[in-house]
Amino acid sequence: MGEDIHVQNLGPRTVSLLPSATEIVFALGKGECLVGRSHECDYPGEALRVPVCTETKLLKRRTSSEMDKDVKTILSEGLSIYRVLGQRLRDLNPEVIVTQTQCEVCAASLADVKDAVKAWLSDDVHIVPLDPRSLEHIWTDFRLVGEALGAAKEAEALVGRCQERMAAIAKRAAGADHCPTVATLEWLNPLMAGGNWMPELVQMAGGENLFAEAGRHSPLLEWEALLAADPEVIVLVPCGFDIPRTLAEIDSLTSRPGWGELSAVRNGRVYVMDGNAYFNRPGPRIVDSLEILATALHPEVFLSEPAHPYYEAAIFEISGQRPGSAEDNQKRGKAQAKP
Repeated sequence: MGEDIHVQNLGPRTVSLLPSATEIVFALGKGECLVGRSHECDYPGEALRVPVCTETKLLKRRTSSEMDKDVKTILSEGLSIYRVLGQRLRDLNPEVIVTQTQCEVCAASLADVKDAVKAWLSDDVHIVPLDPRSLEHIWTDFRLVGEALGAAKEAEALVGRCQERMAAIAKRAAGADHCPTVATLEWLNPLMAGGNWMPELVQMAGGENLFAEAGRHSPLLEWEALLAADPEVIVLVPCGFDIPRTLAEIDSLTSRPGWGELSAVRNGRVYVMDGNAYFNRPGPRIVDSLEILATALHPEVFLSEPAHPYYEAAIFEISGQRPGSAEDNQKRGKAQAKP
């Protein structure tokens, strides 16, 4: 008699249309299930092997202000700023499609997906809409993806590891002598404060969050309100921007009246961080985001040991003096961002 043949079940064919969801898939050990991704899914590197299933309608190389106007114009016309490639999705024949309902600006939405696949969508396709607005919601999304991919136990273990590590970071931060006031800025023009899970990260990192509420969208922030609050620390994490991209537009912030008088500026406590890779992504690297933030707020505590390798690549300190030209700032940021 012949030997029994065991066929390994890798899991359902999955398309992830959200960068954080793609990271979750790989963190669960289900990377082989991924057959398609969004144009913004760039981590881990293995994800780049699969076809792209979305594209943006926004023009490239636009400033924050121009992008804001473009988005408002498109949305005011009842349109989406993303295009889901329906035929490509159909060709990939996914069993699971992971998307989101949290922000119509950040990634393809549930409505975008349904509109693109309505002609062929069947009950065999499981659409998983994620809605991360707080840390607890992020853990819920881990579980939702795990359940959809047949990895519920792995998801629970992942949540446990993340929570354990974050609790350890928070405990160390709580031992600091001072809790500085912190303003996190998630957009530069117009100014927006970091909402959703950012206030929770600030608190866990040993800071006092000044603007926005946990679990709520990032609100517009008046310049006069920032001046009046005079935060001890300012953290720049524009949505979708890495450090060089943020530094290229830093003049839109530093040229405002009163910038040089802010305590954070005078004391050299303005930090540009990699929002795109870390803080804006509600995936497994949200834990790294907390450690990066805690290290910036309390270097006397967290730099007593060698910094983690991602720290230098994810943070850039602006001195109390006004930075140079946009081109110079971008070059400095690129140099700082090298691993």
